[in-house]
Parts: sequence; structure tokens; C-alpha cells
Amino acid sequence: MDLSKIKTLIDFVGQSNITELTVTEKETTVRIFRTRSPGEGVASSSPADAAVIEMPVVVSTATEPSAPDAASIPVHAPIFGVLHTAPAPGEAAFVKPGDTVEAGQTLFIIEAMKVFNPIGAPRAGRIVRIAAIDGGEVEAGDILAEIV
Repeated sequence: MDLSKIKTLIDFVGQSNITELTVTEKETTVRIFRTRSPGEGVASSSPADAAVIEMPVVVSTATEPSAPDAASIPVHAPIFGVLHTAPAPGEAAFVKPGDTVEAGQTLFIIEAMKVFNPIGAPRAGRIVRIAAIDGGEVEAGDILAEIV
């Protein structure tokens, strides 16, 4: 992502009511957020009274391969919710990279509206990558893991 695009995004956040914006392009992710200053949102009588808006910019480059292994089968999240990689806090994860799994074996649990939904393996194989983070939110369609 070039600097002119990043500058445009910063200007957009500064002129809008949003407080956070995350944009990913290829292997670069830009996260722009601002904190509300005391009195922000109140009309000021002069430019000297205007609040300064702090807008840190975070730019990161992904270290993971850009394309999954052609032979791997992705395991997608079927619903939005909070991902759990273990049956209970403090217990061992259902699976880890390198584990061999059977079709239908529970790989994760997604908690949505206090309902715990088990996510099973779509086929037998070996876990080559776990892409999701325990306790993190996932969207429907997100890749959780890959099986070969």
C-alpha cells in the first residue's frame, strides 16, 4: 500500500465520526484509530479551541504465506462468534498443527449468543495450519485451519 493511500485513509478517519479503520491490501494491513479528546464533538468557537485528535497508524506486513497450500482443505467458520480452541479454559486444545484428525472430529467451538457450536473436521487428514486465535472473534467464512 503506498503512502498516498495511507494519507487518504488518515484524512478520512480525521474527518468522519468513526474511531477505527482497518484496511488490508495484499500482505499489508493498516490500522488507524483515534481517541476522543475531552470535549470532542462539541462545537468550538474558534480554531484555537479545536481539540487535537491523536491518530496512531499501525502498518504491518503479514509473515504467513499469501496463498494456502494447493492440496489443503480450509476449515471455515460457519457463523460469527468467539472461537475456543479447547473444551474449557486451561485444558489442552482440541488440535494443534501436525495432529491427525478424523472426519467429523471436533476442532474448535464457536460461542454465539451463549450457544457453543462444535466445528468438526470436514475430512480426515493432518492439521497443517491453525489460522484463528483462541478467544478471538471470527466472522462467518473466516478460515480457522487447514487440513491436508
